[in-house]
Amino acid sequence: MASRFQETSLVTSPSYPNAIAWSSENLIAVAAGHLVIIINPALPTGPRGLITIPDAEPYQIGRVRHQDLLTGGLLPSSLKRERHPCVRSLSWSEIGMSPNHGCLLAVCTAEGRVKLYRPPYSDFCAEWIEIFDVSKMLYENLSSMKFGESNSPSTSSSKEVVLHHNEEDERISSLKARKRRKTSTNNSNLHEKNYTDRGSCSKEDSQAEHNVLEIEVYEQESNGQDCRSLRKAPKKCSEEISPETYVSREASLSSLSVAWSSLLRFSSESPCENMLKFSLLAIGSKSGSVSIWKVHAPECYDIERSDVPPIVELAAITQAHSSWVSTMTWGSFGCDSSNPQMLLVTGSCDGSVKIWMSNKEDLQNSVDVYKSSFFLLKQVIAVNHVQVSTLSFVVRNHYNAMHLAIGKGSGSFEVWKCEISTRKFEQIFSSNAHNQVVTGLAWSYDGRCLYSCSQDNYVRNWILCENAISEVPIPANTPGLSSMTDLPDDFLSCLGVALSPGNLAVALVRSFNVELLNPMYQARSQKAAVEFLWNGAQQSGESEDSSEMVTEAILGFSKNEFAYWETNFLWSLKEFKYLNKPLVLWDMIAAMLAFKQSMPEFVELVLTKWLSVSYLGFHADIPMEDLVPKISKRISAVPSRLLHILNVISRRVMLSELKTEEINRKLQGQKTNNEEEIGLWLKLLEESERELRERLVGLSFSAYLIADSSHGTVSPSTWNWRPAGLAQLQQWVEINHDMVHSQLVTLSSEVKSSLIRSSSSTETAVEEEKCPYCTAPVNFHSPEEAFCESPHQNKKKSKGKERYDQSHKLERCSVSMQVCPPTPLWFCKCCNRMTLKLAPENLFALPSFPNDLKSLPESSFSNVASKPFCLFCGILLQRKQPEFLLSASPV
Repeated sequence: MASRFQETSLVTSPSYPNAIAWSSENLIAVAAGHLVIIINPALPTGPRGLITIPDAEPYQIGRVRHQDLLTGGLLPSSLKRERHPCVRSLSWSEIGMSPNHGCLLAVCTAEGRVKLYRPPYSDFCAEWIEIFDVSKMLYENLSSMKFGESNSPSTSSSKEVVLHHNEEDERISSLKARKRRKTSTNNSNLHEKNYTDRGSCSKEDSQAEHNVLEIEVYEQESNGQDCRSLRKAPKKCSEEISPETYVSREASLSSLSVAWSSLLRFSSESPCENMLKFSLLAIGSKSGSVSIWKVHAPECYDIERSDVPPIVELAAITQAHSSWVSTMTWGSFGCDSSNPQMLLVTGSCDGSVKIWMSNKEDLQNSVDVYKSSFFLLKQVIAVNHVQVSTLSFVVRNHYNAMHLAIGKGSGSFEVWKCEISTRKFEQIFSSNAHNQVVTGLAWSYDGRCLYSCSQDNYVRNWILCENAISEVPIPANTPGLSSMTDLPDDFLSCLGVALSPGNLAVALVRSFNVELLNPMYQARSQKAAVEFLWNGAQQSGESEDSSEMVTEAILGFSKNEFAYWETNFLWSLKEFKYLNKPLVLWDMIAAMLAFKQSMPEFVELVLTKWLSVSYLGFHADIPMEDLVPKISKRISAVPSRLLHILNVISRRVMLSELKTEEINRKLQGQKTNNEEEIGLWLKLLEESERELRERLVGLSFSAYLIADSSHGTVSPSTWNWRPAGLAQLQQWVEINHDMVHSQLVTLSSEVKSSLIRSSSSTETAVEEEKCPYCTAPVNFHSPEEAFCESPHQNKKKSKGKERYDQSHKLERCSVSMQVCPPTPLWFCKCCNRMTLKLAPENLFALPSFPNDLKSLPESSFSNVASKPFCLFCGILLQRKQPEFLLSASPV
């Protein structure tokens, strides 16, 4: 059996497949009954987020006659009794959709409602914030379009009936309905019993009265004037519709599954506007239709203005299947993020599976919602008697192929492969791997490995070699210490599987068999659990030979397992060099720290190989002492993303024995309590951070000079990033003029001359900084911190020596080097630095230090929305939270 390295218990149990999802910012959401529980995998037993599913009021979609309650498919609706609200499906958006550049969570309930939630990063509470009700907007859109139905005689006659009602008729109807409620308990006739009347429900049903789907019924007497509702009389009677129409409308509003696409970017038609950025949210319903929603990303990111709702618009409604759409998943076709081709895979309860391809022009522009933006690419599986329970889709752009795994209610699953160039689909695998419903499928390592789980409580591991799939055992050995908590192993079912952003960890959600637990302690508080397994020793089919250093089994690991870990470490590091992948290195760092405790030589071996290939361009089997000088000579030619990865690994892995503040003091040349010679990794970290700061200073000077030379031709409103703290940047260049690039010294003098010429420039006003607490002057000595020179310092004697009262210690912005005000600031969880102004996006995409900063195009700085990434670590900045509140851990 595979050994879990950590786990955490849940107070409620999942009820539907695909009950767990791992976000790209490293948060895990679990659909556990009437709750959505959000946990941080770095601290699973620590603070949690929570979404409580409220009762939902039914929508007014029409009236049906009393005698039609048992016809036209209305019986299931009229007998429907949802005792408790429950989460049916959930999905994370890509990073960048939240006001703080985080992820949004879409939640679909068993009642068919879909809502969007954001984290309470500025509200000191555990409950997540609802920001948009998608189902309500869908109801309003469908109502305005008459649900896409043509006018019928029954509809027009119903409007005439409504016009004949007056207030007296409503009062009589209310009295009759009240009388019927008093006598309905003694009436056993099915036609006369009210299944939707709240007054006639049992005690248990009355607690879930808001969950009962509303069906308005009436009895029309001979004069045609009496409209008697079997529930509380509404203020205005709705239109009369046929039973078939009611069932159709109800199915259109009853959502079953949700799925987010990646963040799409389109060039705006107007040169003065930002790039159009939005994500697609697909919602499958009981009617077989799929509604596509465009959720626009925020134009700018902030940690204070978090109450701005997102812009959501209905893009298309596609009739995908003839039965319930039970599951969906997205895929992105092509490597160009600015010219995307989206693929949507839908699975239905009728057993069919279809792949839809987007129309780029329709996605970018607003079109008629009933004119679908997607066309059918392929019907992979035709209609059959086995429903589809889960899907997992991966596009292998490097191999020009797509892999689709299809899980079914019978316990079997299939794997299909498609060549992108020929668009030829073929089934390469089919197996009755499980005895019950397949509840989760997840591809790992770019479609080379597959995890499957089922309601039979089994989790299986598969590898793909060319067109052959074979089952392999889940790695049992765990690096470092195993789980410290003591959870029972009496599980009943597994209801979902999810992979970490680096693919090195697997999360499973399992339900306990309550009958086997201690009824006094365990059964009360432990309904389910989330388990974490390492995936680093996974056989991927493309492993390389291990280094000669690992010649035999060590600490329970075989030589092959070390080879798999080395291969998967390098694969994950290679994937993170792409800018479209968020820099979330938690699983990699946690695994390296676990190995470092028992076998530090193996960690240094992996990192040395990565450094030589990434920084030198070839694998050099040389010791670290000889590798560092070679890297130092080429550090200006290294992409910024590789510098960020190096900084994070240096701080969190190789220098993990030092506290973050101690590392920062060492980098500033200050003495610490345990003063020692600067090590190789500290030297690499120092040179890497200086290189990133020089790139920022160069871009700031270049942006200012371009804007100054073209004033009057470029409107300031079109600039989304403008340099700040020019005076402080100049002082830093003057202090370090012997170490910085020669271009910076030249540009600094030009900026200084330009500021002197423009006496009205606002930058000259911040040359002399003031303390925000006592308004004393603050001089520039360090880019990290500052001390004010208060004129009210008092001399005091301490042991015969004179000293002054301590002045205010102030933080400086890591980007502008300006003194930070006492307001909420961006905070980096890796280097613990504060940021007031954000760095430009093109800094993180630089392949090297620019050869000529003066010749940079104007487009490098305009029409760019700054992202809240750390200048030195490249990870997502956050609002600094107390320890008792949930926050994401990218590292």
